[in-house]
Amino acid sequence: MNDKKAKTRERILDAARSALIQHGPAEPSVSQVMGAAGLTVGGFYAHFDSKDELMLEAFSQLLAERRALLASADANLDGAARRALVAAFYLSRKHRDAQVQACPIPTALSELARLPPAFRDVLVEHIELMTAQMVDSPEDIDKALADFALMVGGLAVARALGDGELSDRILRAAKTAVI
Repeated sequence: MNDKKAKTRERILDAARSALIQHGPAEPSVSQVMGAAGLTVGGFYAHFDSKDELMLEAFSQLLAERRALLASADANLDGAARRALVAAFYLSRKHRDAQVQACPIPTALSELARLPPAFRDVLVEHIELMTAQMVDSPEDIDKALADFALMVGGLAVARALGDGELSDRILRAAKTAVI
């Protein structure tokens, strides 16, 4: 792939990642994503075979970014401290209100059953890898899975409620339950 084509592809993926965070993988149309990238729809198929291929790649990249953030945490922290660190960030107002650099899972969950199985496969892999980073031993995986589910659910409800006192309380309550 030449440099110009690679840069254009990355612009499309940037727009798709943003759309996915805000709307989930099913809602944004190809024309919306291409428009956000400053491109015309006609050029889309030079980079991707389908909208599903684009959104799957964007979803996979966003989840990999989430894991990389956790991997960059202090290696001396034990599993409980890593989960507390994740909860402190993940269940924050800043993350709830973020339009970019945010977790796509809360907006994608309700759509996954209607998307190709590859989306669920990517999510399964992410959950397995992410929770493995949040524990010291395999015996702690169930605690990490519960914390993961609590964080995603808490963030989803808080985002649905928007900026307000109840939303803030849900973030605090979920964070306290993890910590």
